[in-house]
Amino acid sequence: MKPGLNFEFVRHADRSFEDAARKARDLGYRYVEPCLIQGHCTLSEAGYCHWQSMDSRDPRRMKDFLDNLGLAVSGVSAHAQLLQGWSVEHLHKALRFAALLGAPIVNTAEGKRPAWLNPTDAFTLLEIHLRAVLQVAEEVGIYVGFEPHGEFSTRPEQVLELLERIDSPWLAINFDPGNAFLAGQGPAAYLRQTVRYVRHVHAKDISRDQAGVRGTVTGTPVGTAVGEGEIGFDRILEILHQNQYTGVLSVECATEEQAAQSLAYLNRAIARLESNRGEPTHVP
Repeated sequence: MKPGLNFEFVRHADRSFEDAARKARDLGYRYVEPCLIQGHCTLSEAGYCHWQSMDSRDPRRMKDFLDNLGLAVSGVSAHAQLLQGWSVEHLHKALRFAALLGAPIVNTAEGKRPAWLNPTDAFTLLEIHLRAVLQVAEEVGIYVGFEPHGEFSTRPEQVLELLERIDSPWLAINFDPGNAFLAGQGPAAYLRQTVRYVRHVHAKDISRDQAGVRGTVTGTPVGTAVGEGEIGFDRILEILHQNQYTGVLSVECATEEQAAQSLAYLNRAIARLESNRGEPTHVP
């Protein structure tokens, strides 16, 4: 397992993509997760936002910039409202962008179900849209990471039903224990049920203050420093380790200080797990 950093850690400070990448490098990260949008964002173009437009940025130049900093891309965050039709075009574009950027996975979620769409029809529509998206995923060889971040994706039994019905090697899970927790799930129990499909992880811990809305929301953009919140990350990492997960743990936190704390915690925890390789570990 390897620590990584989602660029949302600089959003509070109105920092650019380039600033975020340099800061991630300076903190000691070697893997990063950029965030992609369509259209043109005035704040981003002016250097006050890290989000990158797939319509105005060249992924090859982005890759060259990150390569020169010694940074690799663990995946891209390209959240689309999969319950709405525009999501298919958005994710097709994100997958092709990711292929040129060198990202192995595009992370997304279903978004909020419109009031006029009943749950049964919504689940069917979600399956249809994902099938359409996966046509391009197969073409470019990039995973689609379905993230716990909505009505269906935060329920492991429904995620498993969806993955088994679609049955595509390119549909995976971007596991986010923070979102699962806020939706009322036990993150460790969720992970045990779905770990065979996990190809990327958002390392998001939830502070005590954030936990106050548990059961009323299905996610949050960022959490607190990993290991400092309510998730119980030691159990999460042990389950991943026991199941031979060797991918990136992409930290989603709110500040540069939390990013530094998260890296220190993850480095210690990974080293401890690696030192116990071959020895039985207990996951409560």
